[in-house]
Amino acid sequence: MARAIWSGSISFGLLNVPVKLYSAVSRKSVSFRELRASDSSRIRHKRVAESDGEEVPYEEIVKGYEVAPEHYVLLTREELEELDPKKTRAIEIQDFVDLDEIDPIYFDHPYYLGPDKGAEKPYALLVKAMGDANKVAVARFVLRNREHLAAIRPMGQVLTMATMRFADEVVSPEEIGEVVPEDGRKLSKRELEMAQQLIESLSTDFDADKYRDEYREELMAMIERKARGEEIVEAVSEEPTPTKAPDLMAALEESLAAIQGEPLAAGSKRDGKRDGAKRRKRPAAAKSRSSSKSSKAGSRSRSKAKAAK
Repeated sequence: MARAIWSGSISFGLLNVPVKLYSAVSRKSVSFRELRASDSSRIRHKRVAESDGEEVPYEEIVKGYEVAPEHYVLLTREELEELDPKKTRAIEIQDFVDLDEIDPIYFDHPYYLGPDKGAEKPYALLVKAMGDANKVAVARFVLRNREHLAAIRPMGQVLTMATMRFADEVVSPEEIGEVVPEDGRKLSKRELEMAQQLIESLSTDFDADKYRDEYREELMAMIERKARGEEIVEAVSEEPTPTKAPDLMAALEESLAAIQGEPLAAGSKRDGKRDGAKRRKRPAAAKSRSSSKSSKAGSRSRSKAKAAK
């Protein structure tokens, strides 16, 4: 059973709900030790001074903020402790907002909030009231000597809380010139329709179990094989093949054809665009349904051609 990493209370108005904080994630990253290759001896890192190479005891180390190259403002532990945020045990709700008003870029680390002993009823009341209102609580609290902004929302019968980044911690896209497209790049209606159809063809319900850390799984499989003494054969990595498309429309058409299982008609660029236009007239569908419709359409066209002759 998971252990609580913090306990306190959610407070808003005159209501205080005692809660316990649990981490909502369990990191699965693979960690390594640094070893000497010749005998697998562990490598230890020491704190040494650059000026003379001498090892420095922990108690002699102070914090310094660099104000200019090689010029520092020194701060003692006592001075830093005076500036520590007030160590309260309250998660103070500031506002209630709609979830879609918070851009996901502000979310940081997720937690669960569970009721403390004897607080089950007010906790259930808060979960129910927030769920019915479809609101998210924006709150402040102190964890590990640091003040955090957080978003609290119900998920089923429990409350989740995600720490948030403050506004000045998020880099604006305008500060990265290459991210923001240049003005004047106009999109044709056909290009937009094709892109929307491609998105629709790839749309599905989100299933978290569908996405796995394939690199970690392959790495652990390699470690297990080496532990058994098996020889590892180096695999030849394959570079992705560039899309052979002369323009944006052709790339969109090739993508839709691949998803729908329909080959592009052989011929010129114009022929490809005509085929793409025909496909755009019908919504994205399952492969079998699309193939069936294409066969029927082809039969009708051949029949009309014979009648005309």
